[in-house]
Amino acid sequence: MDSWVRFNAQSQAKERLFRATQYACTLLGYTLLKGGANSDLLTKIKQLEAHVSLVRKLMRLGNSAEALEAAKRAVHLSDCVLRLCITVAHLNRAMYFACDNVLWAGKTGLLPKLDQNKWSQRSFRYYLFALILNLTRDAYEVKLLMDRESRSIGAGAKGAWASPSTPPPENGELLQSSGPHASSSAISAGALYARLHRELHLVAAVLRNNPPLLLDLVKNLCDLFIPLDRLGLYQTGPGFVGACGLTSSILSLLTIVHPWLKLKP
Repeated sequence: MDSWVRFNAQSQAKERLFRATQYACTLLGYTLLKGGANSDLLTKIKQLEAHVSLVRKLMRLGNSAEALEAAKRAVHLSDCVLRLCITVAHLNRAMYFACDNVLWAGKTGLLPKLDQNKWSQRSFRYYLFALILNLTRDAYEVKLLMDRESRSIGAGAKGAWASPSTPPPENGELLQSSGPHASSSAISAGALYARLHRELHLVAAVLRNNPPLLLDLVKNLCDLFIPLDRLGLYQTGPGFVGACGLTSSILSLLTIVHPWLKLKP
């Protein structure tokens, strides 16, 4: 019960719950539409989705200030790539929240002459830029961990070769094992396949050993399709958008319930 009270007290957790509800409505509406459901039921689901979206916008009032504070903290990171990606991503999030707040004012009638489509497109552009930077940060961290893992494996292999019972293979032996009549193209294709297999194995090992990085990568990839669809850059349809939004919302809730799953810094 205490855990639930602390969870419910966090406005971010509440917003994530409303977000999950919104995209669940999107996915449900698409499923019912494909199944030939009653038009009245579809209308009610769309209205519920719109109301939940409006509540979410209300709960995000003031989030721009929080994003700016996060950007100020990220400026002091020692790694220049992480500093750039995280700082600029937070600045884009601040602009996204600001546009979203203006859009909320237009939807509630406080700004009746507001061009809602224009501000919606503007907010999604900032959202897209933030996600691209977040994915760049994820890719950079994966690369750093892959290099570390590769060095660790290399050190272990050298230690094994140092043993007299396991001498290192000679280049001549490697070439001979390929066969005396192996063509250079076959050798290069085999080497390329071996390198690709090794890289994929390293990526899998890195992500398996780093759940926060894996969750952040999957969450950002799922979120990426939302602004791409809304901006018309890569339209996937409401069903796919709803599934992606629901998945990323559930992953965000996991990082709130279990803070150790949140990628730092």
